[in-house]
Amino acid sequence: MKTEQFTREQLNNMDKEQLVEAVLAAQLKNDLLTGELNHTKAMLFGRRSEKVSTESENEQLMFEFNEAELYASEPEAEEVKEVTIGGHTRRIKVKGKKDLDLSKLPKRVEPPCTISDDKLKELFPEGWKELPDEIHKHVDYEPAKYIYVEQAVKVYASKRGDKIVKADHPADLLPVSIATPSLVAGIMNAKYVNAAPLYRLEQEFERNEVPISRQTMSSWIMKCAERYLSLLYDRLIISLLTGIVIHADETPVLVTKDGRKAGTKSYMWVYRSSAFDEKAVVIYEYQKTRKKAHPKEFLKDFEGTIVTDGYQSYHGLAKESEGRIKVAGCWIHTLRKYKDAIKSMDKSGLDTAAGTLAAKAIEMIQTMMHKDNQMNDLSPEERFEQRKEKIAPLVDEYFEWVKESRPKVTRQSKTGKAFTYSVEQEQYLREFLTDENIPMENNAAERAIRPFTIGRKNWVMCDTIHGAEDSAIIYSITETAKANDLKPYEYLKHLLTEIPKHMDDTNLDFLEDLLPWSDKLPAECRKQYTES
Repeated sequence: MKTEQFTREQLNNMDKEQLVEAVLAAQLKNDLLTGELNHTKAMLFGRRSEKVSTESENEQLMFEFNEAELYASEPEAEEVKEVTIGGHTRRIKVKGKKDLDLSKLPKRVEPPCTISDDKLKELFPEGWKELPDEIHKHVDYEPAKYIYVEQAVKVYASKRGDKIVKADHPADLLPVSIATPSLVAGIMNAKYVNAAPLYRLEQEFERNEVPISRQTMSSWIMKCAERYLSLLYDRLIISLLTGIVIHADETPVLVTKDGRKAGTKSYMWVYRSSAFDEKAVVIYEYQKTRKKAHPKEFLKDFEGTIVTDGYQSYHGLAKESEGRIKVAGCWIHTLRKYKDAIKSMDKSGLDTAAGTLAAKAIEMIQTMMHKDNQMNDLSPEERFEQRKEKIAPLVDEYFEWVKESRPKVTRQSKTGKAFTYSVEQEQYLREFLTDENIPMENNAAERAIRPFTIGRKNWVMCDTIHGAEDSAIIYSITETAKANDLKPYEYLKHLLTEIPKHMDDTNLDFLEDLLPWSDKLPAECRKQYTES
């Protein structure tokens, strides 16, 4: 795509309006190029069906094989420091590699590197003095260690033989099993966080001389999910439903043994608390179909707003709720429809994309979203007032323009379909203006469901309904952990250590101390800093 080049002199001679137009045009062309790149990657590496062809597998492998080479050519992050010059504070880049913050890692100080006194006398016959040490920093890597643990439990008997007593010992995670909280947590973390299928874990165990089959791992996962983690899962659902905004989305999954024809799609539904909520909750729920009855049942006690795409089942649910539930639309989905229209143009069309109706719509929506993103750190009250003042007029302008422009294109064109979508979804797309807690888009749900879709590429399908339901439990807990800046492995290990201690409790109050935002969690469960 040809991009117009300006000299420094030309830019200096432009007025403010001309500069704004030039920048917006450059941004648009960048977006178009990015869209074309994503489209090309999707064509090369994307799945066209649930059955992956050998050719597409080879293409994906080729990409993964070259991944290190591709990223090695990218420049490393530079350190940015603030300096004050003439009373003005400016951010400047410091040449060289950014000094990594390693202060939160366990620290091992090695003995200093020294020079013997004899050698120093040889080097400095007239004497010497020590200067400040030169400190070298490194990070050591210790691969996974597997330790065979054996513990004796003393057994005592009376001399008459009429009484036998065993010493107290910690209850096994699973009866007659070598499973431990750390081992099962490691398996869950590998599969559900890092998307490693069980057969690969089996191979890795074998390479480390640990004889654990994928069947055994699967049994451990299901039993621990059902016996222990399901208790926290149910508690997280209660927390989610007490909020006032829930993001919702769904994605297909194949379950081989669900009593239906082979290849019939099932669905994993995902619900997430508002992006503005401090206590983040992500809930996965497996269902055999995409029917309205499933969110209707799940949300039967919810009162608030659902942020979702244009799926009609949610709209029907809102109408049936008699005002208890409202639906807010997603502006990102609206934006994508215009980007799809641009992508569908031929080469000559792309060259003139800046002048198309689709391009104009993209510009208007991106302007709205950019302004709204700048309000994320405001208080709810301030965000509501700023939206009313700065965003609402832009929304009015957009829908007025859409209705005026709609007759200029055919209804069946991609731009025409995007216009129709906007008109039909207007009520829902405006909803974010009524409540400061409603985001403009459904990105929170899409981010929450992405780990499942990535994992699905590796393991392709679930075997049974129970397996899919147990996977939903574990995905819910690991994604909720990540959303609250916890370390999933450490959190899972803590849960599998603590919950079994309470299986004889008459109530579930102990779960409050295990919630991801509880101040009773051990420090090792928490990330000490977040990535910028």
